[in-house]
Amino acid sequence: MSVREFVVLGTASQVPTRARNHNGYLLRWDGEGILFDPGEGTQRQMLRAGVAAHDINRICVTHFHGDHSLGLAGVIQRINLDQVPHPVTAHYPASGQKFFDRLRYATAYRETVALREEPVAGDGTLAKGPPYTLEARRLSHPVESFGYRITEPDGRRMVPQLLARHGIKGPDVGRLQREGSLGGVTLDEVSEHRRGQRFAFVMDTRLCAGVDALAEGCDMLVIESTFLDEDVALATDHGHLTAGQAARVARDAGVRHLVLTHFSQRYSDPAEFERQARAAGFEGELTIAADLVRVALPRRA
Repeated sequence: MSVREFVVLGTASQVPTRARNHNGYLLRWDGEGILFDPGEGTQRQMLRAGVAAHDINRICVTHFHGDHSLGLAGVIQRINLDQVPHPVTAHYPASGQKFFDRLRYATAYRETVALREEPVAGDGTLAKGPPYTLEARRLSHPVESFGYRITEPDGRRMVPQLLARHGIKGPDVGRLQREGSLGGVTLDEVSEHRRGQRFAFVMDTRLCAGVDALAEGCDMLVIESTFLDEDVALATDHGHLTAGQAARVARDAGVRHLVLTHFSQRYSDPAEFERQARAAGFEGELTIAADLVRVALPRRA
């Protein structure tokens, strides 16, 4: 069954709190699972969220600060322990290869699964296939960091009224989709353009061109908002965004559903992030992420 949802495993920045685990996020995209930024404790959070090692097809690490990567060791070993039957591909900044190597082989274990290392050295396409195109864009942080974007290919949506007008039904609908025409009726005559879904994952960064490129036209944008607007100078100094900055990015990019996450422990009221995001002019769907929440991708427009 086709399922597209975003599973939040952890939402804390720098250090975990009583209510928030280190970062960790799983995107379910039909039959695939993409694990983003597995921080410390991700393996346990997966158990609590009902996410299995078998659900992981790709691992995407934005950068090698501990709250985004210390869980790699446990996750990789769990993938091998559970003998996941498919290869798993790992994307991460190429400049952090030594950190990835240390985490992958932090302790002794038996390797049973093909883990493909595909480090990211710059902007561009990382994978392209029928389910989606995966791209990376460089961000602005004290250490090298990349954001990720998933784009589904555009397609066609069959229009029942047009099919009925031309007397096309049953197996003939499938034939028309495969062959492009049937009995003089073309696919364009009985269908309409369907824009592919778009998803972006943006973690630790200042405002930069990469943030805008990743967010443009997204159905869902998951983005850090470590600080509130009154601490914008602190955010800029440490290479982060405020709630208002993240919301303005989403507003200007035409994002349909905005997910804010990666919250500093200095703030105790999540509602303040929502208030500032709305004050910045974002009017679409808005989720202030909490651990173990599941967020469905918006239905296609």
